Amino acid sequence: MNSIATWIRESDQAHFERVFRPYPEVHLWNARTDSVPWEQVQGLLLTGGSDISQSYLKQPVPDPTLIQGADPARDAWEFEALAKALRQQLPLLAICRGLQVLNVALGGTLLLDIPCHDDAKTENVQELVHAPDAAFQFPRVNSSHHQALDQLGAGLVVEAWSAADRVIEQVRLNDYGFGWGVQYHPERDEIYQSLFDAFVDQVKAVRP
Repeated sequence: MNSIATWIRESDQAHFERVFRPYPEVHLWNARTDSVPWEQVQGLLLTGGSDISQSYLKQPVPDPTLIQGADPARDAWEFEALAKALRQQLPLLAICRGLQVLNVALGGTLLLDIPCHDDAKTENVQELVHAPDAAFQFPRVNSSHHQALDQLGAGLVVEAWSAADRVIEQVRLNDYGFGWGVQYHPERDEIYQSLFDAFVDQVKAVRP
């Protein structure tokens, strides 16, 4: 059996259970509730959640109140897990906060508070503009977040932006087997299942 390491908050558990139901041969180790046996892991899934703690950011934070709900224990686990995954070239999928963790870990910075992307009631549907070579080209996405990527971390290439304000919504990690990050929430709708299919295919290709 192949395994994926992740940290999934309780409010997102049902979404990811639905997403991974078609893959009974893949086990999710949730670091929020389980001790993750890293030697059994073939992929890393970074999911949505609260803001990254100020101590991890590579930038000044003039107003600390912009950092909302920081979870230092989660930060510590995710940054360490990401470093391991990158060293081992494991398949990587980063979602919302996870994309921000990836960017910061690679030396990038964040826009600490942006307007018009955090309406939880409508999930703030965004029309996207894609790079011609973008691997995944979803025309509209459910993007709910109050922070976003600013300066890109090393090796990241932008694949899609919000058509309205050019906020980065999708990146890939260049010269890497499978490394994608999205600011939107593909776990919330079945129309994004192809993204998870591609991720799981790459995880299953790694020898347990």
